[in-house]
Amino acid sequence: MPRNSRLMHAAPRHPRRRIAMLALGVVLACGARGASSAISPPAPAACDCATSAPLLGIDVLLSSRLDLLRGKRVGLVTNATGMDHALRSSVDRFAARSDFRLVALFGPEHGVRGDVQAGDKVASSRDAVTGLPVHSLYGEHREPTPEMLAGVDVLVFDIQDVGTRFYTYPYTLAGVMRAAKRAGIPVIVADRPDPLGGVRVEGPVLDPALASFVGMFPIPIRHGMTIGELATLFNTGFGIGAELHVVAMQGWQRGDEPLRGALPWVPPSPNMPTPDTALVYPGMGLLEGTNVSEGRGTTRPFETLGAPWVDARALAERLNALGLPGVRFRPTWFTPTFSKHAGQACGGVQLHVTDRAAFLPVRTGIAVLKALHDQHPKEFAFLPGQPPFFDRLAGVDDLRAAIARGDTLDVIEARWQPGLAAFEALRRQHLLYPMP
Repeated sequence: MPRNSRLMHAAPRHPRRRIAMLALGVVLACGARGASSAISPPAPAACDCATSAPLLGIDVLLSSRLDLLRGKRVGLVTNATGMDHALRSSVDRFAARSDFRLVALFGPEHGVRGDVQAGDKVASSRDAVTGLPVHSLYGEHREPTPEMLAGVDVLVFDIQDVGTRFYTYPYTLAGVMRAAKRAGIPVIVADRPDPLGGVRVEGPVLDPALASFVGMFPIPIRHGMTIGELATLFNTGFGIGAELHVVAMQGWQRGDEPLRGALPWVPPSPNMPTPDTALVYPGMGLLEGTNVSEGRGTTRPFETLGAPWVDARALAERLNALGLPGVRFRPTWFTPTFSKHAGQACGGVQLHVTDRAAFLPVRTGIAVLKALHDQHPKEFAFLPGQPPFFDRLAGVDDLRAAIARGDTLDVIEARWQPGLAAFEALRRQHLLYPMP
């Protein structure tokens, strides 16, 4: 996606159990002027989430909440992750309906079909399968224009998020909601799981002075929310005030990640190939603001890191000696095929997560940055910029200095706690699925 403390909740080791299915509802975006709402409370039904896939928001929308779409001209904001539980494309399912009419598609970063690399502009076009117009929301425009919305009665957002603040899809959603409010059009968000489990939060809360399209609102790096929950937070907590309907999932509960294969993983972006990538991304994505390869151009982006000047064995030994929870580091050597150090032999490490419940991705990422800085003080560097891109990713401007002066991980994390406590209080008001 983007390029150029202890946690507030401890994730329990999640025993697989019979859980309550979630009753269908729509989320009430309450409190904002002009907003409408409805929350999906839990309702009893048997489901073993170790083996059974939940019904995604898109499944529920097309089976139980057609009242939101019937007789309307629909604009669909989606990408390759817009699939139902049986891997049927939301675009294709919408196009085949006769009780409402799909009239336009809207593509985020990487495009509707997910074939555009990170940071590359997405062109408006025609969809090769349906022939419908595809309006780019990652090019000249980041929000739908009035011309794009002409002839659209309702907008549906169906995209998988990855649970990390510096990913552009939530801010595409925010732009869609703003444009819809101006046009008087309702927005329906078909909810999807947080692939990080939705239990833990971690990392500094964004300083609004550093807001950008890789971090628009004051939330932590690992926010612990589904895309539907983020929509309600943006709408009422941060004042967008659109007419918002969030169609909740049935059968998903917090801590189910990555559902042990019950839900197939469709890469949300070209460099997010597996759930393991998403798990390490909140920490290892910070490397994008440095001169160290974050593994783009390898088969394991964000799990592999390094540079031509890195002593791989020494780095692995240094990191393993820290005893970071749930992870081990293996020295590795690789040659990226594109992006940083393309075509150059690099030394580095590969992360191997040994305990997903214990693993702390942001703490781990900062430990990696500190180790690289301390081991290679002359070679390691943060990329320049005003402000530096690293600060945009971190969301604060003091983390670079803390790494440079050798602050411990505990000291660094302690600075986050007041912001995390305030965010947790706000977050609780917008959770649609109960904490375990």
